[in-house]
Amino acid sequence: MTQTPIDYEKIYQWILELTIAETKENALVELSSKRESVPDLALLLWYSFGSIASLLQEIISAYPYLTPNQPNLSPHHSSRVCNALALLQCVASHNETRNAFLQANIPTYLYPFFSLDTASKSKTYEYLRLTSLGVIGALVKSDEQQVINFLLSTEIIPLCLRIMENGSELSKTVATFILQKILLDETGLSYICQTYDRFSHVAIILGKLVYNLTKEQSSRLLKHVIRCYLRLSDNSRAREALRLCLPDQIKDDTFANLLKDDKTTRSWLTQLLKNLENTTQTTTTSQS
Repeated sequence: MTQTPIDYEKIYQWILELTIAETKENALVELSSKRESVPDLALLLWYSFGSIASLLQEIISAYPYLTPNQPNLSPHHSSRVCNALALLQCVASHNETRNAFLQANIPTYLYPFFSLDTASKSKTYEYLRLTSLGVIGALVKSDEQQVINFLLSTEIIPLCLRIMENGSELSKTVATFILQKILLDETGLSYICQTYDRFSHVAIILGKLVYNLTKEQSSRLLKHVIRCYLRLSDNSRAREALRLCLPDQIKDDTFANLLKDDKTTRSWLTQLLKNLENTTQTTTTSQS
């Protein structure tokens, strides 16, 4: 199938229009719809005058609506902000702009959407959470050490845990994926297991997810939860603690039907239980 040639004249025009109030909304819509089909869009956005500042301005415009007793954010306004976030995700995903994206501390502009104090779980606010999570998800997919170091230094974990506890199923899934990617990094695993408070907070939230999954099952979310537990079991102190706090639903057949067609996750679960069993045997031997 022949690909449609990229009309760079239009791309350049829309990028220019990002910095003009009267044309910005349409430019956001057009550019966000082209982010998958224009390979160098991230570079064009990053190195064009005023584009990133304009995107950040759009994001900041939503801040006043994120606190209690304020007027609700309209769906129209939320859509504009989500389009800006989608373009930032494009920049975060690109190998040649990711480092500069981090050095400019741009992810921290998204954190207010992670800790929304509004009680509302309406789509208007949920889209903001989810699209913001998508930017961080794009960063961690790179598996670069600098990404993990940045996220740990900016205290992303408590924000992800909050969403894992209170978000929608999809937001919980993306937040758990981000936690999983942090845990898979040696620095991330050491950081979480360094203190009892950090480990226990993670373990408590994972336990709540397991309990909720018994009522509202999601194979995608369960997969990430099990992978998090398995990775925690690679740390000796966490492994000892998991012997005591791993939910019974993970150890019995509660999720057998949900995992019957997922060979990978069943393999992770088997390895997790084996790791904990080996710990039990080692502890018993040392005590006798």
